[in-house]
Amino acid sequence: MNSALRILLRLVTLVLGISLVIVILVGSFWYMWQDARGRTPQVSFEITADKIERGVLGLYLRYRGSDVTEPADPDATNAVTFVVELGESPATIAWHLEEMGLIKDSELFRRVVQYWGADQDIQAGVYSLMPSMTMEEIMRELRTGRKPSVTVTIPEGWRAEQIAAALEEAGVVSAEEFMQVVHQWRDDYDFLRDRPVGSATSVEGFLFPDTYQLPLQTEAIQVLDIMLQNWDRRVSPELRAKAEERGLTLYEVVTMASIVEREAVIAEERPVIAGVYYNRLVEGMHLQADPTVQYALGYNVESGKWWEDITQEQYSSVESPYNTYVNPGLPPGPICNPGLAAIEAALEPEESNYLFFVHVGEGRHVFAETYEEHLRNYEAVGGQPPAIRE
Repeated sequence: MNSALRILLRLVTLVLGISLVIVILVGSFWYMWQDARGRTPQVSFEITADKIERGVLGLYLRYRGSDVTEPADPDATNAVTFVVELGESPATIAWHLEEMGLIKDSELFRRVVQYWGADQDIQAGVYSLMPSMTMEEIMRELRTGRKPSVTVTIPEGWRAEQIAAALEEAGVVSAEEFMQVVHQWRDDYDFLRDRPVGSATSVEGFLFPDTYQLPLQTEAIQVLDIMLQNWDRRVSPELRAKAEERGLTLYEVVTMASIVEREAVIAEERPVIAGVYYNRLVEGMHLQADPTVQYALGYNVESGKWWEDITQEQYSSVESPYNTYVNPGLPPGPICNPGLAAIEAALEPEESNYLFFVHVGEGRHVFAETYEEHLRNYEAVGGQPPAIRE
């Protein structure tokens, strides 16, 4: 009995000893771990909404499979100049990529960008992309592949030669090369296909005035495409439909807008001036628009100006189809590149009975319904009307 008790006591003592050692070891390791935690940064894994969203996007993109990895046109070899404007959202960028045939699905591309967290990485600038690139390749190019570029501002009302000179000065392309492509009429854009027979064979009027990011030392055709694409984006389908409602081609509207752009200085006068010119056309009167004569005269070497003041003699002596003092109707084509406000004025002219107007200073005009009233307005400002009458 005593022998059994001693064995039991020894076992209990052994178990207690082992337990004590374990407690000491565990306590030591716990202390060292806590001490190490306090001395080093902690990396932990948390399940967050962002991680769940990314996981769901990953599953969705895996489900779409070939739609993500298949290029818009695997056999394409042409590079396309693509411009990201300052402040453009990823959704807008994706829409433009689809519109230009670089991707097939803008919404899917938007999800690819979102999955890789590239929303904030795409910077404004000029890129060279190809339809044979996958969506991920295009995304990576938009993150890192910006071409050297320069900011160029094209004001409303400039003629093509002025734009060409500005492009050359900025180091984008030579003025001569740009003018060569301007005079090569294009019909690969919908808005250029209603050019009337006998009209000017150039894209004057459709070089949309704006501030551009343009590649340095590039090809003229690429710069022209950037401007035409911008016109296509900025002039909405709703505006274009209004041309048809007025019984005019889009080309005729832009021609009228170009005259309004050069004639009007005060914003609120644009639709009034457009209305005067439309009234004159309805009445069978010559437009008698000074800017059309200035356009016909071209560059004045002596003054160094493109838009030189007109003399009384020049109203009748300038022989050109653009001289609306001696030729009826609209000129053969636009005389400058109008901005959106002038295009809107040409599409939505103010209704009135005005047939005449005269400049009275500070960009303002006074309007008249009759020629007698018009003469009195001229006398009030100390001038005289052109010698030519209807």
